[in-house]
Amino acid sequence: MPVHLNRIYTRSGDDGTTGLGDGSRVPKHHLRVEAYGTVDEANSVLGLVVADGGGGAYRELILELQNDLFDVGSDLCVPGEMGDRLRVPPEYTARLEGHIDRFNGDLSPLNSFVLPGGTQTSAWLHLARTVVRRAERVVTALREVPSETHRVNLEVVHYLNRLSDLLFVMARHANERGRGDVLWQPGKNRR
Repeated sequence: MPVHLNRIYTRSGDDGTTGLGDGSRVPKHHLRVEAYGTVDEANSVLGLVVADGGGGAYRELILELQNDLFDVGSDLCVPGEMGDRLRVPPEYTARLEGHIDRFNGDLSPLNSFVLPGGTQTSAWLHLARTVVRRAERVVTALREVPSETHRVNLEVVHYLNRLSDLLFVMARHANERGRGDVLWQPGKNRR
């Protein structure tokens, strides 16, 4: 599916609408636009991990995830039933599960929730995780709209759910395989 971007501005969105992949136009605040926009935001945060030099051991995987997120955005941009359009298949989620198992196998066990942070790479990965969680919430809200329920690929929800899990274990991995995690201490600051 070739992409041609000869002009960056078209003025067609000056009326507050945007075009979807099927040619229809919707308001720029439509849940579908919010969904793929939030996926794009998550993709940008992952770009910060690489740009900040924290990509190191994770660089190739992050580039793979960024490409996947463009596929997810494309899937969300084209409403409708499965067909010849680009759709996120179950194999994407299965691949993430393999990565999760690999990273999680190296981690020290958790006895508490983890505070986002630690190394800079870990902090960026935690931020990406929270943006992916927001994308997941927006996509599930979109699926709740009666006219949209069957126009959203459920595999997108599965993928985003697993991606946030992967980013969590990667963030822990970037904190000395969990040894550098800062753990939540419930009620620590109560007087």
